[in-house]
Amino acid sequence: MEHFINKIKSSLLLSTEAEEYLYSISKEKTVTKGEVLIREGQTVKKTFFVTDGCLRSFCTDKSGKEHTLQFAIKEWWISDFTAIYNNEPATLTVESIKDSKVIEFNASKLNNIFSQFPEFEVFQRKNLENHVVSLHKRILNQLQLTARERYDLFLEQYNDIEQYTPNYHIASYLGITQQSLSRIRVERAKK
Repeated sequence: MEHFINKIKSSLLLSTEAEEYLYSISKEKTVTKGEVLIREGQTVKKTFFVTDGCLRSFCTDKSGKEHTLQFAIKEWWISDFTAIYNNEPATLTVESIKDSKVIEFNASKLNNIFSQFPEFEVFQRKNLENHVVSLHKRILNQLQLTARERYDLFLEQYNDIEQYTPNYHIASYLGITQQSLSRIRVERAKK
């Protein structure tokens, strides 16, 4: 939690009251590989800040195929934000893909922080901007880049994730089959 507080303090002046409030609405949690934090269809009341490890969010289509939407590594947020803000059941599942440490926040209490401590609006707006830009880039990359280019970009963004992430998670994130991912890796190795 201290790392998270220091990250906030690097962006804004944090009062003792605001810091105490953050501690009161959160808890540090260790999650094991495979542990599900949010399950598709449930009511979502929590959001998570990753302090170590890696989580992923995914949806499952009608044929049972998983589609990875996001990997969350150190200092990234993850939840089903659509479910939280639209007050509807989760359309995503969030799971830990390796032993991880997170800070779990009560989403509605975290949202209330703005009325009590307006200085957080700038911090949260910046987080939201980063999230929107990241998703926008991801959509454009899926539409405009080849599978090889998407994989190269993935390796830049998540430089050590391959050592603990199953191939089918990476392939689903890239929107390709596992066989295509294997071919791309073989081609890269030849160069």
